Amino acid sequence: MSTTSKTFFVTGASTGIGRDIVLSLAKQGHRVFAGVRKLADGQALKREAPELVPVLCDVIDAASIERARAQVHEAVGGEGLDGLVNNAGISVSGPLELLPLEQFDLQMRVNVSGQLAVTQAFLPLLRARRGRIVFMGSESGLVTLPFLGAYSASKHALEAVANAFRLELRRFGIQVSLIEPGSIQSEIWKKALEIGTAHLKGDPELRAPYADDLQLLATVPKLAAKAAVPPVVVTRAVQHALTARRAKARYLVGPEARALTAFIALTPTRLSDYLVTQSMSRLTKRKRK
Repeated sequence: MSTTSKTFFVTGASTGIGRDIVLSLAKQGHRVFAGVRKLADGQALKREAPELVPVLCDVIDAASIERARAQVHEAVGGEGLDGLVNNAGISVSGPLELLPLEQFDLQMRVNVSGQLAVTQAFLPLLRARRGRIVFMGSESGLVTLPFLGAYSASKHALEAVANAFRLELRRFGIQVSLIEPGSIQSEIWKKALEIGTAHLKGDPELRAPYADDLQLLATVPKLAAKAAVPPVVVTRAVQHALTARRAKARYLVGPEARALTAFIALTPTRLSDYLVTQSMSRLTKRKRK
């Protein structure tokens, strides 16, 4: 793996995985532009890594993306970028029947359209250096669990986006990788707890059949957080994708991701559906107690 200093732009760098990625890259001597949505988040990052450059970037705001591109372009000039990490993302959970369409649209805008928009904007800078592109996927892009339908849909779509870019950009010498982590210690679980089920449709008749499920849904982030592995395991995969002589097309990260995807791949669908729903039922009964 090369130790030569490189230049990278990372979205969603305020917390969790993105924060760990930019701080690690900066401390290794790389030039890092950290995409954040709030100035205070950028200042917090600079206190830990003064050499890091915060860049305000909201991936669902075209004007914000253009300002970020212009800032990075002005800083690097004709040298271009060695790598782009599309890490920004959110998780919208709940039964699909209760999910307002605007919430589903938001999930897709942030996790899919936003990644596409940022990649389109920064591709000229990447082409100048034959740079790398890394998309932050998820095990949910390979496996769909109950009440994570919207999130899984976005990560399934991101799989296709990453695959298409990998094929289309190969002739330009641009390598594209997809990171597929399981549960990772991140602010995403805290945010999910704070949101709860308030974003779902409030009609009592619609919610009644899901009463037990909604109670369980409020505790799932805590269970996921307990099983989560540190962000550093994802950071290692991202660093390999950015700096190794030959990056992998996919990085399945963490024991949970490997076990769950293997289970789904090797188990007949009817049987896996039965086992997953039975597991959810047992969790619901345990919650009642």
